[in-house]
Order: sequence, then structure tokens, then C-alpha cells
Amino acid sequence: MPTSVPFFRPKLSDAAIAEVEDTLRSGWLTTGPKVKRFEAAFAEAVGAEHSLAVNSCTAAMHLALEALDVGPGQAVLVPTMTFAATAAVVRHMGGTPILVDCEPATGNLDLADAAAKADAFERGSLPVSAERLVGIMPVHVGGHMVDMGAVRAFADQRGLWVVEDAAHAFPAAYRAEPDAAWQQAGQGTADVTCFSFYANKTITTGEGGMAVSPRDDLMERMRVMSLHGLSKDAWKRYSGGHWDYRVISPGFKYNLTDIAAAIGLHQLERAEELRLERQAVANRYAEQLGEVSQLQLPVVPADRIHSWHLYPLRLRLDQLKIDRNAFIDALTETGISTSVHWRPLHAHPAYESLGWLPEHLPAASAVWQRLVTLPLFPGMREDEVESVVAAVTELCRQHAR
Repeated sequence: MPTSVPFFRPKLSDAAIAEVEDTLRSGWLTTGPKVKRFEAAFAEAVGAEHSLAVNSCTAAMHLALEALDVGPGQAVLVPTMTFAATAAVVRHMGGTPILVDCEPATGNLDLADAAAKADAFERGSLPVSAERLVGIMPVHVGGHMVDMGAVRAFADQRGLWVVEDAAHAFPAAYRAEPDAAWQQAGQGTADVTCFSFYANKTITTGEGGMAVSPRDDLMERMRVMSLHGLSKDAWKRYSGGHWDYRVISPGFKYNLTDIAAAIGLHQLERAEELRLERQAVANRYAEQLGEVSQLQLPVVPADRIHSWHLYPLRLRLDQLKIDRNAFIDALTETGISTSVHWRPLHAHPAYESLGWLPEHLPAASAVWQRLVTLPLFPGMREDEVESVVAAVTELCRQHAR
């Protein structure tokens, strides 16, 4: 009988579990010394100047946009191929997301379309309108980094800030030239870079996120706003500091706990080990599915270090008698769990209602109907990989045109 395969299974070390137990026995559970250690260790790992641990990547992006003073009348370029949070934080601040199409091969933001959308915005020929364009928010889909040098050049030319949604991109890197140094997400690649430590991300704290930045002005504001706008966090007030504080601005409740940071510290230590385990699974998929003509596999150029958060297949529907949804249903019947990353934003009611149509974003409109994300996680067993490969291959054989 084929092996059932979950979409994801976390891999936590005994050391991480012991660290959580130590935290529980310490008497300090919320934001405290382990959060501070985690922030410092993460900043060092990505080569960032400043870091702030929060309870989600969404929180990190929301804080970044608040610090950048995004508000009504301002528009932000956001890829349509992303999770809801990237655009939602713009709307939470009263701003207007301008949806940008994707590169068909990677799913990443298409800078040529970003330029076209920016020009169309200036002409007033988009479904949405605002007073001025202020920023761009690239997303590294599945852990394949966008060329952030090109994004920065584009942003500088148009006077835009850059907030990088790196939820999938730790540890990941790119380089612009074959002999150039690798540049990681967060290594000065944006005004603010935001990471996710959700349960199925490349490293996890259960729920959690991190913002890093080269700008101390933004990070100072974000740190204050991450905990109710207080002038001092709880650790400073109760670890030898004075009890008093001031509310500087009405802030949010976005802080990470020491319990979560205890997990994160040990996940961080093993980040490259875990990435290599995911890469090994990706390599097996490439080796065993590469000759299946009905499939288009993820591209892996030599100028990228891929985090392999996701393994998104693209079905060649012209070579199959079934559509993507039927393909996924058939995999589910064999015990293989899958997902789709993603239904693009313009195909959701919240953005359809603003006037976005498939013809505004033709690449994403076409590619998302071909997407199937296969299980990929550290600790994935050989029999699980074989079960996925066998099920996918057999479906392609059965339903080939």
C-alpha cells in the first residue's frame, strides 16, 4: 500500500525541546532574554544591522509600513502572486495595493510589469487610483530570491522605498555576477526585510517573525510600536530598570515570546542543515520527475541559493486530459497531501471587487491554474519521496494526451 505523505512535518531537536522546558522553568515566558538572544543571532546570521522579533511576518510588514508612514492616498506595488498578508498590510494602513504580474518561470514579481503598472498609475489607467506611488514589496516565492539589486535600482529611480517579504527566503541568497559575493535576504537588500517562522517555514518558532533593517530610524519606531507604543518593553522594566514608562503612540501587540524564541534559537543553529535536507528532496524530485513531459519543474539558476521552502510543479495542461484540481484530488486519494501557491490576489473577491481582472495580470492568471506544490520538508523519508514520485508519475501516465 502506498505511503501517505503529509504536506509538512516539523523537525524539532531535543535541544530545542530542552530550551523550551528551561524557559518554562525560568519564570520568564514572554518577551525577555531569549528573544534578545534570538534577535542578535538572527541579525548575525543574515548580516543585518538591526533586528526585531515579532509574532508573525505579517506583523513585521505592518510595523514596517507604519514606520514608513503609509496612509490614504499612497499606492504600493505588490505582486499578485503572494499570500494575502503582503497586500493586506497596505490596506490596513489605508494605502492602495497596485498588483503586479509574475515571471511565469519563478512566480516572482516581474519588474518589467512593475514598471508598466507604475507608468499606468501615473496615466490614471489602472482599476485603482491614489495620489502617489511610494513603495514596492517583492516576494521570494518558495525561496527563489528576486534580484534585489535590480529591485533597488528600480525603486531608487522612482523614489520608492522597498519592504521585502522574505517569508520563504531564509536561508536564501542571490548574486548579480558569477564572481560576486552572495547576498542574503536581509543583508541590506531593502529598507526592511520581513521573515516568517510559521510552523511550516524553513525555520520555525510555531508562530513568529523577524524584521531586519539597515535603518535605525525605522527599527526604533517599529520596536516601540510592536508593544503598545510603550517607551520601555517589559524586559527592561522588570529586569532591573525603573517601573515607569510612557505610551509614545498607540501601538500594537506584536511581540514574540521567550517560549517561541527558545525554539527559534535552536532552529537557527541548524538552518543550513535543514536547508540542505530540503534541497536533497528537491534534487530527488528533479532527478525522478525531470523526464515526465507533462511536468514543468522549478528552475534553479546558478546565481541563486534556494531555500526550498516550497516545491511548486507546473502542469503542462495541454499534455494532460485532466485539470489541476482533478490532479490534486487524485493525489489526495492516494494519500499525498499537496497545496497551491497561490490563487493570485486578483482572483480573490477582495481584489476582484476593486476592479482587477485576469487581463490585467495575464501571466499569473495563466500559471496559477497549473500549479501544484508537492510535499517537501526536512526529515522527509525515502519511502515518502518515492510515494510522491510514483503517484505523480502514474497520474501523468494515466491522463497523458
